[in-house]
Order: sequence, then structure tokens, then C-alpha cells
Amino acid sequence: MSLSFSYRHLYYFWVVAKEGGVSKAAERLGMAVQTISAQVRELERALGASLLRPAGRGLTLTDAGQAALKQAELIFQLGEQLPMAVRDAASAPRLRLAVGISNGLPKLAVRRLLLPVTHEPHLRLLCHEDRFESLLGDLALHRLDVVLADRPAPANRNLKVYSHAMGNSAVAWYASQELASLASLDFPASLARVPVLLPTQHAALRGRLDAWFDRHGIKPHVAGEFEDSALLATFGAGGLGVFPAAELVHDKLTARYALQRVGPCDGVEEQFFAIATEKKVAHPLVKRLLPAGPAS
Repeated sequence: MSLSFSYRHLYYFWVVAKEGGVSKAAERLGMAVQTISAQVRELERALGASLLRPAGRGLTLTDAGQAALKQAELIFQLGEQLPMAVRDAASAPRLRLAVGISNGLPKLAVRRLLLPVTHEPHLRLLCHEDRFESLLGDLALHRLDVVLADRPAPANRNLKVYSHAMGNSAVAWYASQELASLASLDFPASLARVPVLLPTQHAALRGRLDAWFDRHGIKPHVAGEFEDSALLATFGAGGLGVFPAAELVHDKLTARYALQRVGPCDGVEEQFFAIATEKKVAHPLVKRLLPAGPAS
């Protein structure tokens, strides 16, 4: 990186501005007044603008000087934090885990899936949510250590990634207390009459739900479709409609959102996968997330 000015010159200007004059700055720094003045002039020459102008017996900042002082404050404030940041990093090394979370994955299940690593004392967890395809691209470019998704990675010769099954969960229908009492009557046929909320087609679960409706001969009254599962649960809790969710997070749905289980979505499961760039995972934290078993 090439700079047209010296940070040393900037520091002398910063002290002059803070002290309110060259003489006081020279006294604080233990240097000659002429030396400080020369250093500030060098900075002005490098920046192409006057930073100080006479004001009575002292100096005041020009508009350019005000701008330079504002940036200098940030620079030297960060500089003061540098030794502490280096000491902290050296004394407490961090284990970094960059996780991509597919937006089709139930958000309430993500914390459950990450539990094997969350008690690591030096963990630095970075979570990125995006569409499944975008996350696979970031994984292949090594911007992510692992992707959590609701489906395995598709077969692709150009994309060297491996899918590790993390488990599955039965799915049930949930609703607010008032709506649950209506939906429970003649369930599941009632889902043709009460409003229903569904994930959009981007979620692997959606295809299984559509097949479930077909098996039961139900044409659902769809009141809303959501890409984000957390929004789906939020609107469901607000009474907008009955919605499907993994029973893995039953306790959270009933405790946090005061939702009631209406009935089972028999034969439908939410699936969970961890996708990594190696068949035999080397990252110690990714290893903890995975159950024993072959990758595909």
C-alpha cells in the first residue's frame, strides 16, 4: 500500500490540534517548536491543503483541518486498542467456525444442530444465511467451513463437496390457541377450511407437504408462503394460519410462541445435512457436528 503522507506527521498534527498550539504540542512531545511546525507543514504539503490558520495568539483548524482531525482521531483511537487486541488474541486463541445456513432450514433447529460446538470456550462462530446454491458456491471457494441445509448437495463434477446426514425430525402442524381449536376439529380435513401457512418452493419440505396434501385429498386454504422459517413461525403465532414445523423444536414453539400442536403430518420428515468440502472432515469443530457415518 502506497501512502502520500507520513503517519508520524499526522500524529504531530493531531497533538497540535489536541493541545491547541505548536508550543504546547512541542512541550508535550519534548521536541523543538521548529521541528513540530516543519512536520505539520510536510503533512499539509502531502495532503495539498492548509490544516491550521492563525487565530489571535494561537492557531485554529481550517475546514480541511477539521476533516483531518476527525480521521486522525479514529486512526489513533484504533492504534491505542491494538496492543490489547494483540495480547487478547495471543493469550486466548480462537477456534473459528464459519457456518452457512440455508434459508430453507428451520431457524429454531439451527441452534440445536450447533449444540455440539457452542460450549467450546474459545469459539468464534460466524453464521451466514443465504440461498442453498449461493452457500455451496461460497463453500467451494473456502469462504465457509460447513453448510447446514435441509437437503444434500446435488451431484456436480465441478463442485467437490460432500453431504453428511445429521438426522431428521417428524413434522407436525402448529397454530395459535384460538386457531388450533378450530383446526383440531376433523383434522386433517380441516386444513381445507382454516388458513394455512407454508414454506415456499425453495424449501425441500414444501414438495413433501404438497405430496401429503395430495395423499389426503386436501386442497389447502393457503394464506401465506414464507422463505424464512422464523417469519413463518412468527406469523403463525400471530394467528395468521396453521403451519408445519419440525417436532424437534416442539418445546421452543410451545414455550416461546405459545403455540399448540394441532396434529401430525404423518410420513413427512424434515431432514438435516452438513455439507463440507472434504469427505473425511479435518476441521475439529465440523467433526463435532457430524454423527459417525459415511459422506455422500
